[in-house]
Amino acid sequence: MSTVTTTMTSLQLRPMRVQDLDTVMDIEPRAYEFYWSEGIFRDCLRVGHACWVLTTAHLDELMGYGVMSVAVGECHLLNLTIRPERQGQGLGRHLLQALLEIAKARNAQIAFLEVRPSNEAAIALYRSLDFNEVGVRKRYYPAREGREDALLMARTL
Repeated sequence: MSTVTTTMTSLQLRPMRVQDLDTVMDIEPRAYEFYWSEGIFRDCLRVGHACWVLTTAHLDELMGYGVMSVAVGECHLLNLTIRPERQGQGLGRHLLQALLEIAKARNAQIAFLEVRPSNEAAIALYRSLDFNEVGVRKRYYPAREGREDALLMARTL
């Protein structure tokens, strides 16, 4: 696998389209053992959740995507994914910061998310962007051996 570096200025954020779902569904099962179905993404688009994709500006190659609901002054980050071969290059940070700016522009004052306690890289990213643990959702995620708790994290916007 060759490493390709993309500068953040050569990236663009645009709304997710139904046509993106083939690529999203190529990435999603490679990124997570327990992943969202295409139907979940279609439902998020249908109900008007904020669904965005991060692409390379010149090739429109999909690097990652995010889904959030924004309502009544709150943002709930539902999915944040970077294609596995591009993780660790700052793309997740870039995407998350852009999503939080969109939420602020839509008058959200606080952002929430859940994360698996076993996902140490994601927790480190969220903490570095001022998210704090505010609770635990017991048995929230499916796991190989039953269920895994979720850390509930939040930050003001």
